[in-house]
Amino acid sequence: MADALAAPEPIGGTLSSGELVATMSHFHRAEIARMAGWRDRLDRTSNWAITVVAAMLSVSLSAASAHHGVLLFAMLLVLLLLWIEARRYRFFDFYRARVRQLERHYFAQIFSPQPDFASDWVLIVGESLRAPKFLISQRVALARRLRRNYIHMLMILLLAWILKLSTPSLLTEGDRVGFVGSLREAVSAAALGPIPGLVIVVLVAALYSGLVVTTFLTVGDDGELSFGDVHV
Repeated sequence: MADALAAPEPIGGTLSSGELVATMSHFHRAEIARMAGWRDRLDRTSNWAITVVAAMLSVSLSAASAHHGVLLFAMLLVLLLLWIEARRYRFFDFYRARVRQLERHYFAQIFSPQPDFASDWVLIVGESLRAPKFLISQRVALARRLRRNYIHMLMILLLAWILKLSTPSLLTEGDRVGFVGSLREAVSAAALGPIPGLVIVVLVAALYSGLVVTTFLTVGDDGELSFGDVHV
């Protein structure tokens, strides 16, 4: 009875050194594949966003008959893709962290041993296998993807929208070349159906203010590799 109730011996303790090396090598390869798979999904979403921006810019700025709402619609599409990519990034970050645990605490010790180096990384990896949990929040993931890619695309759309509203020849066929004579004209041109232009401008300004705050003032974004020299 006492033997039956005894704590089980860790699996690693029952493996020979050769079996342990083989296990770690295969495990590391599998985690690399998982990480690379999620990295590929991130790149696909970014590519879709770039395609949306390029297509909407071409449609909106190529002819005066194209409504400025096309650029507003592009902003919404890019935000949707950003949300999807942030969710994917949380999975990628989880598997990347596990790979870094293996590389830092196992493989690095083989190539460059540090005698005083100690860590409970085996327990951390084991618990992450037993009960996987995200390491960052959706807000932090949004901030990281904004900093990396999306804030630049969204700023391009904003500048194109301002150019569209401030250039009469891009709003009406045969209108004068140059810019509008006053800020009031540009704001009036921002009207979207029954919604006044001032309301649209305020909403866009609030949206971009929130994006800037999320991008640069996110609390708790001090995780590994968020600002590192190498971004895997």
